Amino acid sequence: MNTIRTDLLLCGGTGCHATGSQEVKKALENEVKKQGLDQEIRIIETGCNGFCAQGPVLLVQPEGIFYQKLKKDDIPHLVEEHFLKGRPVEKLFYKEPASAETIPGMNDIPFYAKQQLIVLKNRGLIDPESIDEYIAGDGYMAAAKALLEMTPEDIVGELKTSGLRGRGGAGFPTGLKWEFAGKETADLKYVLCNADEGDPGAFMDRSVLEADPHALLEGMLIAARAIGASRGYIYCRAEYPLALRRLGIAISQAREYGLLGDNILDSGFDFDLEVYQGAGAFVCGEETALIHSIEGKRGMPRPRPPFPAVQGLWKKPTVLNNVESYANVAQIILKGGEWYAGIGTETSKGTKVFALTGDVSNIGLVEVPMGTTLRTIIYDIGGGIPNKRKFKAVQMGGPSGGCVPEQFLDTPVDYESLTKVGAIMGSGGMIVMDDRTCMVDMARFFMDFIQDESCGKCTPCREGTRRMLEIVEKITHGEGKEGDIELLEEMSVVIKDSALCGLGQTGPNPVLATLRYFRDEYEAHIYEHRCPAKRCPALLKFEVVQDKCKKCGLCFKNCPSDAIIWQKKETATIVKEKCIKCLSCYTNCPFDAID
Repeated sequence: MNTIRTDLLLCGGTGCHATGSQEVKKALENEVKKQGLDQEIRIIETGCNGFCAQGPVLLVQPEGIFYQKLKKDDIPHLVEEHFLKGRPVEKLFYKEPASAETIPGMNDIPFYAKQQLIVLKNRGLIDPESIDEYIAGDGYMAAAKALLEMTPEDIVGELKTSGLRGRGGAGFPTGLKWEFAGKETADLKYVLCNADEGDPGAFMDRSVLEADPHALLEGMLIAARAIGASRGYIYCRAEYPLALRRLGIAISQAREYGLLGDNILDSGFDFDLEVYQGAGAFVCGEETALIHSIEGKRGMPRPRPPFPAVQGLWKKPTVLNNVESYANVAQIILKGGEWYAGIGTETSKGTKVFALTGDVSNIGLVEVPMGTTLRTIIYDIGGGIPNKRKFKAVQMGGPSGGCVPEQFLDTPVDYESLTKVGAIMGSGGMIVMDDRTCMVDMARFFMDFIQDESCGKCTPCREGTRRMLEIVEKITHGEGKEGDIELLEEMSVVIKDSALCGLGQTGPNPVLATLRYFRDEYEAHIYEHRCPAKRCPALLKFEVVQDKCKKCGLCFKNCPSDAIIWQKKETATIVKEKCIKCLSCYTNCPFDAID
């Protein structure tokens, strides 16, 4: 007889694995068994819970008690106090309550309270390796409705009514794309998923795959029915081992349950899919390059038209969306397009998932209605800037996007509003930067990434981004000269107008965005040989400012090359012959005492 009374939902996403959740799980299993509670308590490893900054996190159900930053050494005390004596352990709460009556649940924590979950509705709540748990939450009900009660035209109609736009970055209307492919006549059609997110700081799709892989499969199945496709591919980078493993399990389970394969749910409809592992090329996020890669060719884009909806994989009509786009589909079919269209703004419907990272207190995965302001995301959900630093900018849309400075913090997050301030939605990367960030160096970082990831097919991208990178590197090294800024602007226009694909066309954006709002920093580097943010080693003196030094010794303790001389109650000094200009002294000094 099953006597389980308590479920312990332990985050098992990649982020929490990195902070020791697997050790915590093993300790939980051992302690629960040791205390004879293994018949009452079930330990479930979920996918990403979202609150990466506080991991590993544990949700106790049905009590709804949330524990955070667990270590394996906490477990014996936790099990004894909470599950034997009935006394929740306050020191492991997100914040210690004022009294025993205010034990915080997830919805009491600002990070969770201000979100609205559609794509992430199952995050941290189910075992991602159990199809039964997905089905228990209305999983595959939308697929059954689409296959047994709706025509392909009905499905496309609901998607068009919903206003869902592609979440991979371009924002093209999903229903319209499906309609184009559905009208094509062919003996074979394909449904593809781009799970190859390559933006620095982006982990939205990976987290969905790790936490709720069946949401993707169900969305692709509905898409296949809408356009009449019988085959599908999920293009996922090999660097996502946990996501790939859970995807493989989900596909096997779906086949076993008759939800993939022939005559699905006795509907007469056939559809099956497989995972194709990419080698991590950023350019393969572009749809035609991704298609070439699946075909066994080098991942390089081709001119369009014809678009993939007309002539895609192996020259057959093809629909390609990303993970987040497909993860919305089941809820739209189940609850209706009008329900989804009622969320968000007039032109940007529904919710958007963001990977909130960088100089922000609450790093994690965030899903909010379109139209939510940047300030709400960064300060109310993200907890603001740590260490009492000032906000400087937020990079939106990855390397292809742009930075949004402080004066635009109240900008609503939707496609049109972000474009007006020089950024883009992109796939959902949101990198917050504080006042110690050098925007010239930030542009250099993204230009280096873009140049490295250029496939080399077209000259504007291959040579143009290389030349732009060389100029920006010289500026950060103190070798900039008059006319460099104007040359960067001129080259940007040419590259944007003549590059073959989106990577090249948006490649100059990091430079253009930083020049738009932080031109003074470029001028300081070039004309004053000074880095205002003190991040470019070639322009720094590496001296201790005597009247700012608080004699705390943090610079001494964090110097990897023993280049700092310090004694208690004494001002530190830097031995320049030993200094390797690693910036650890500057980074760890809370008083800005390093020049």
